[in-house]
Amino acid sequence: MIVRTKVLFLCVGNACRSQMAEAIAKHVAADVIEPASAGLVPFGEITGPTLTVLVEHGFSADGQYSKPLVPEELHAADLVVNMTGRLGSAIFTEPTPPVEDWDVGDPFGFNLAVYRGIRDLIEKRVEDLARRLREQVDSPGAPLESTRAD
Repeated sequence: MIVRTKVLFLCVGNACRSQMAEAIAKHVAADVIEPASAGLVPFGEITGPTLTVLVEHGFSADGQYSKPLVPEELHAADLVVNMTGRLGSAIFTEPTPPVEDWDVGDPFGFNLAVYRGIRDLIEKRVEDLARRLREQVDSPGAPLESTRAD
């Protein structure tokens, strides 16, 4: 049995990017990722365009909601995926789980074409993360190498 990695997807408002990543991970990587999401300054809801572009690819955000980053959730994570636009080292001053900084633009306030582009980028990144986690299961102790193309 594969132990799933607890991944916390973080963005600013927890209304677009991190919600997309959580929903996508639930769909394409449930075997290796136990996803959660949070925001530095939560918007309070998942935006309509976010839900629209998720549904277009068959992803559901059912049960998800916009929420703040809380210490308990942060420390329960095995990996934090930071999509805030700021380096994780600038956000976190105390020890945290490993942090991957993903350079993913914020679609908030833009049209559906921008949301679709961000969704597609996040989907590729989540698929890459899942592939790396699956490879790590096959080679225990191997580092989780990022193949980002920022």
